[in-house]
Amino acid sequence: MKRFGIGKAAASATALLATLTLCGIAGCATDSPAATVRQTDDAAITAGVKAALLGDASLKANEIDVDTDQGVVRLGGFVSSADDVAAAAAAARTVRGVRSVRNELRLK
Repeated sequence: MKRFGIGKAAASATALLATLTLCGIAGCATDSPAATVRQTDDAAITAGVKAALLGDASLKANEIDVDTDQGVVRLGGFVSSADDVAAAAAAARTVRGVRSVRNELRLK
């Protein structure tokens, strides 16, 4: 009498497929809680820097891009004068949580 069963390779493939399926259903998290907090902090810092730039009437804040990664703020875009470059960096440094400012602003 012959037995029909699942071979080892087929059983391994089935187990792998089941694991991948469960992982997709469960939504395997790739970010740790600390990374999520950092992302939230970076978003808050970016918002704070944008508000600080808007608070400086001499700056055209809508022409300045702000990105934050782990508390490091990058300013990009174009401004009218060297004074605006310095003012934007100074405004960014006033925001709580800013570790440093990479000023990549260019003159028009």
